[in-house]
Amino acid sequence: MSIAGAIAELDVAIPVNGGRGRTAALPGRLALPAPPIGLVIFAHGSGSSRRSPRNAAVASVLHEAWIGTLLFDLLTEAEATDRANVFDVGLLAERLASAIRFVSGLEQTRHLPIGLFGASTGAAAAVVAAAEDPRVSAVVSRGGRPDLAGRKLRVVQCPTLLVVGGDDTEVLDLNRRALAELGSADKHLAVVPGASHLFEEPGTLDEAARLAAEWFARHLHLEAAEGSR
Repeated sequence: MSIAGAIAELDVAIPVNGGRGRTAALPGRLALPAPPIGLVIFAHGSGSSRRSPRNAAVASVLHEAWIGTLLFDLLTEAEATDRANVFDVGLLAERLASAIRFVSGLEQTRHLPIGLFGASTGAAAAVVAAAEDPRVSAVVSRGGRPDLAGRKLRVVQCPTLLVVGGDDTEVLDLNRRALAELGSADKHLAVVPGASHLFEEPGTLDEAARLAAEWFARHLHLEAAEGSR
């Protein structure tokens, strides 16, 4: 059942370290169904997830599962001009950490369990952020490179789902290796048949979004229930 009419949306500015002692603000879009069972923060591989059409499509499916979303730009406009920043997992993870702090202090979201959804290098950033912050309750990677998180994979304890296209053979192999390294006791690799790296084939992104929604709904709802005891 769609709940699009019950979603409250809010433009936000997330304060971050802009380097050289300067602060910066990253624009984002917070969307909350009423009432939300949790909040998922997105990390896109391009560094700019606020306008990613694929992330927007996934977010709409999460909303139908009563899950709030935060899509935001992980890089400033100046940083985005340097392609190397897209592959700087440490920088992207730092930006995710800033977003976690931001929503943890926001009145509308401070009580919600947090999930992270990463694509491409954003998946590695999500793994690193989850390894370093116990407030992260679940992680989902779509066509991601969690292997780039390195040793941080072993530190992750929250439930982690890796979604990979069946035709994305090289990334699939890398995800299998990352799965073996993950420290979480609740981890799973889901392969979407016929999907390539970008999930452009008909129905494949819908399937990836469905898998993500089910994973987050299960684990964020469980976290919320345990927190209310």
